[in-house]
Amino acid sequence: MDWTEQLKAFRDANPDLPEGPDMPDSELENTHKAQPRLDIFIERKGRGGKTATLVTGWVCSQDELLEIASKLKSSLGTGGSARGGDILIQGDRRAEVLDRLTAMGYKARII
Repeated sequence: MDWTEQLKAFRDANPDLPEGPDMPDSELENTHKAQPRLDIFIERKGRGGKTATLVTGWVCSQDELLEIASKLKSSLGTGGSARGGDILIQGDRRAEVLDRLTAMGYKARII
């Protein structure tokens, strides 16, 4: 039994659970408030000696993550990406990223 069959069986057993787009509007509006604390740190390994700022701990869809990364990159005037549930910003921009995220309503810390 693969994971799609297990998921279908679970949903059949629990018909009252909301599914993605059918989620109530109040839950959709509060998705960023339900975020756990985000961790901001720098990384140099595997990047050819270049420094990158990583933001981990996201609990949201890939589309939301791409939108948040785009806002961060444009407000900081730097490059970056959003992959695998993390946001990468080029350079050591920990303090600026923390300021931007708290202004957007997220709880974050520099580690």
